[in-house]
Amino acid sequence: MCGIVAYIGKKQAYPIIIEGLKRLEYRGYDSAGVSIFSDKLVVVKKKGKVSKLENAAAAANTTGTIGIGHTRWATHGEPNDKNAHPHLSGNGRLALIHNGIIENYATLKKALQNLGHEFISDTDTEVLVHLIEEYQKRENLSLSEAVRKALQKVVGAYSIVVMDENDPDVLVGARKSSPLVLGIGDDELFLASDATPIIKYTNKVVYLNDEEMVSIYRDGTYEIKNLHNEIKVPTIHELDLKLEELEKEGFEHYMLKEIYQQPTTIKESMRGRLNADEGWVLVGGMQQYFSRIMNAKRIIFAACGTSWHSALVGEYLFEELARIPVEVEYASELRYRNPIIHDDDVVIALSQSGETADTLAALELAKEKGALIYGIVNVVGSSISRITHCGSYIHAGPEIGVASTKAFTSQITVLTLMALNLGYKKGTITEDYFRRLLFALEAIPDKVEKVLKQNEKIKYIASEIKNVNNSLYLGRGYNFPVALEGALKLKEISYIHAEGYPAAEMKHGPIALIDENMPVIVIATNQSAYEKVISNIQEVKARKAIVISVITEGEEKIKAMSDYFIEIPETEEPLTPLLSVIPLQLLAYHIAVMRNCDVDQPRNLAKSVTVE
Repeated sequence: MCGIVAYIGKKQAYPIIIEGLKRLEYRGYDSAGVSIFSDKLVVVKKKGKVSKLENAAAAANTTGTIGIGHTRWATHGEPNDKNAHPHLSGNGRLALIHNGIIENYATLKKALQNLGHEFISDTDTEVLVHLIEEYQKRENLSLSEAVRKALQKVVGAYSIVVMDENDPDVLVGARKSSPLVLGIGDDELFLASDATPIIKYTNKVVYLNDEEMVSIYRDGTYEIKNLHNEIKVPTIHELDLKLEELEKEGFEHYMLKEIYQQPTTIKESMRGRLNADEGWVLVGGMQQYFSRIMNAKRIIFAACGTSWHSALVGEYLFEELARIPVEVEYASELRYRNPIIHDDDVVIALSQSGETADTLAALELAKEKGALIYGIVNVVGSSISRITHCGSYIHAGPEIGVASTKAFTSQITVLTLMALNLGYKKGTITEDYFRRLLFALEAIPDKVEKVLKQNEKIKYIASEIKNVNNSLYLGRGYNFPVALEGALKLKEISYIHAEGYPAAEMKHGPIALIDENMPVIVIATNQSAYEKVISNIQEVKARKAIVISVITEGEEKIKAMSDYFIEIPETEEPLTPLLSVIPLQLLAYHIAVMRNCDVDQPRNLAKSVTVE
């Protein structure tokens, strides 16, 4: 969701900003723009891809060593040139870029119009830059002071960077509920919505906290304070992020690369957390509050999208292995429905980015009610990782493709480790079963490699169904959430309507849709419900649907009933989602490519949803 890059230093700003905007394309956007100061502010902005912005900027004077850039995902106002960022103040002196939503913009806009301000765009952002202008000229304030005064009047979420034509030796940034990172280089400074645009130049960053502002100066100095004008002492973090992790490395798309990374990323999620030979599992993030988590009367998972599907798998794992009652909540619903949360509850948030607005809000609510809050995130230094009492990183590395793949399996790996850790300590699983699961989990990366070797077969199956309009995904038990995730992947990137269902629920409605044109993808690896799954497939076949089954190697009965089948290696049933989801990721990917869809940046979607 929206991207910010800003630079001040000795180098030419425009090439750095454009390259940074390209690295932020994965976040999802519909327009892009830059403002560079040469002898005056130059603003170029364009609907569409960054490449269109580059073409438009070729005719402009973009020389200069200070500048700001933005990729916009439309909230207020349709995607077009005038609504793209940066936005200018009425006097043309200030340029501003903004991620987030100003909720009280209509009230502010009316007040500013009464003072004579005229607006060009349909956006809430333009209101903010006019408000800063009003404070600046009314009270003769510095840029930093004018921004601080204006933000005290703002209700909503924001990360902003502002540039002043009359003071080209400073940029001012601020954040609330939307991430902003300060990058510290050699005699140069950066501001960005995440670290990806700046890692080429520095690995030293400061994560701004809510309601903090930063002024960065041409001489390489900076100052951070809050909206109450109190100076803050920053913590500088050194990023363990390599530039090559942000490249495709020979793959046609980031999504395909990330699918193929899963043997490694699953292993990284386990690294240092278990040893099957020695018979132990230890999730470090749990240890400080282990007794409280183990004795919780209830665990509530809060998540959105793919992370919500991971949480559903977590529900099965925690209830079966640790015998702790679990509820799985959409974070967007939890935050608004006045939930009953007790101080002996544990709320576990899952978010790849660690910046999901609804999940953050749900955690703040749970924290107010006294619950212990635990974060499972991928991005180091993200907002969720900083507001939780404790948590675990999944160590999946940067996930650039908008459709999440490796984060899903890494989240499930961490949830499995947590459930095993709790179950073993509580004595709710036997020593023998505990050991079997440890060895089976250690073997998962090699088994994922084996599934990936069926890529060409899966590609062929994709070619057979690529032109369908609808599809149905069925699963039972641990593989019901996988059915949901498989359907989501197909919807996200191929724009084919797909639904995931518990297999037994098919008869309660979806069976009415089934005909000879409907592919039904059945995840049929459950030994605990084997005969029931066969019965479901027979019902589907009776209605002449195309049956694609995901089965365990050596299974013959379901194979014979299927039009197409994909085999996965045998493993313990609680671990099957880590294998059964891989074919579904590949299937969605190949169908999307064959339909000429933008796999890494599907329409209307953003990688990190940082506004409601």
